[in-house]
Amino acid sequence: AVVEVVDCGFDTDAQARALRRLAEEPVDAVISIPIGNAAIADAHRAITRAGKKLILLDNAPTGLLPGDDYSGVVSADNFGLGAIAAELLSPYLPEEGVAGILTYGVDFFATKEREIAFRKWMGAHRPDVTLVRSKFPTIEETGPAFDRLLAENDDLDGLFVAWDVPAIRASAAIRARGLSLPMTTVDLGNAVAKELSEGGLIKGVAAQRPYQQGTAAGTAALIALLGGQLPPWIALPGLRVTQDNVVEAYQVVWHMPAPLALTRRRRESRGATQA
Repeated sequence: AVVEVVDCGFDTDAQARALRRLAEEPVDAVISIPIGNAAIADAHRAITRAGKKLILLDNAPTGLLPGDDYSGVVSADNFGLGAIAAELLSPYLPEEGVAGILTYGVDFFATKEREIAFRKWMGAHRPDVTLVRSKFPTIEETGPAFDRLLAENDDLDGLFVAWDVPAIRASAAIRARGLSLPMTTVDLGNAVAKELSEGGLIKGVAAQRPYQQGTAAGTAALIALLGGQLPPWIALPGLRVTQDNVVEAYQVVWHMPAPLALTRRRRESRGATQA
């Protein structure tokens, strides 16, 4: 039985409180996405010390050891996602162009890996492109973070945003300034899928596969509860999404039919005749 789902709202203190509470409750396993790094290591360690199984999603805080402090990590291939985002942005960048990176200002493994991969891909395949960066400490501050980036680099030619929710906020900030700036991001949320299908500012998405990741995490928890040993890290490959395959990708990612409105918008953007 799944007895509780806790939304910590990207708040490390809220996550630490929830973990310490769960450590004292009659549950056998906890699946957690660590927010931050060292700040929540001890709270996660409390789960295993209480005799419960701990499955981590996306990252393992520094200092936690597989087999001792947690049973295993189930993650998207965040390095691969960053490389896909760079590849999808590249065709929209001119020679000697400038690409901005808008990333999370919190010590978070997944977004760090994406940025590292984005930089490495550009360095290997587009060494002519200059990379500049700004950080947002919270999602609500994405707009001001973009403003700072633009103020320091008024020659921006493209933008990579760490994931989809701040990407939508960045696109609103871009439009508010009367600009048109091609973007790529990670995660195929509804708003991003709509923007991509309409041929908007977002030109490509490196999509995680959350449904498959959830299935893998549930399987890993069962194996751990049965006394089996897990590999320290289980990674799921990302999906390359453009306007051409957004409807099909949506069905794969969310394990459900694409919304009718999304299918209709893609047809309209292509100038298809509708009955």
